[in-house]
Amino acid sequence: MGTNPSYRSVGSTSLTLVERVRQHDSEAWRRLVRLYGPLVDFWVRRDGLQPADARDVFQEVFAAVARGIDRFHKNRPGDTFRGWLRTITRNKVMDYHRRRAGQPQAIGGSEANRRLHEIRGSEETSSMALEDDAERQALKDLRTRALELVRAEFEPRTWEAFWRVQVDGRTGRDVAEELGMSPAAVRMAKSRVLRRVREELGDLEP
Repeated sequence: MGTNPSYRSVGSTSLTLVERVRQHDSEAWRRLVRLYGPLVDFWVRRDGLQPADARDVFQEVFAAVARGIDRFHKNRPGDTFRGWLRTITRNKVMDYHRRRAGQPQAIGGSEANRRLHEIRGSEETSSMALEDDAERQALKDLRTRALELVRAEFEPRTWEAFWRVQVDGRTGRDVAEELGMSPAAVRMAKSRVLRRVREELGDLEP
């Protein structure tokens, strides 16, 4: 199997991406920002921030993640890193609107208060809820990036078998015939890639 030496091999006992970030692994941090950064940007912009302000809040979110990563724990079945990150993002957006509400301009303050109330009103909604098509697309894009993070670790045929079955929805028998593999080998290819994604990313699966 062709592997990128900078990555842990498939089948090894591997720490998840979050666990490696806790150990101050700079490459793991870059991978985490690459993976989740576009989703944070989507959340921030959806809450009505202009590009310059969105960039500032984006930086605040990941600074908070860096400071607080040791406090993230999966104590309950529904606890996920993505949900924890969504909470941090929402809190940083609320902080932004609080600051705006404290400004003397009447229009800016009124608008900031309106946005703050909207965000507060959504706090009881699960952070993992899919609110609309845009959110669903953002999460689909997240899963695509997750797969790209591990793609280089697999031989092309293994990856192709996984993709055709898991993503394209083809039957294992059809894929086996097309790629000159046994159905068992196709099932194994799918299992290996999914296991690697779980190893690397924990709660995020394609």
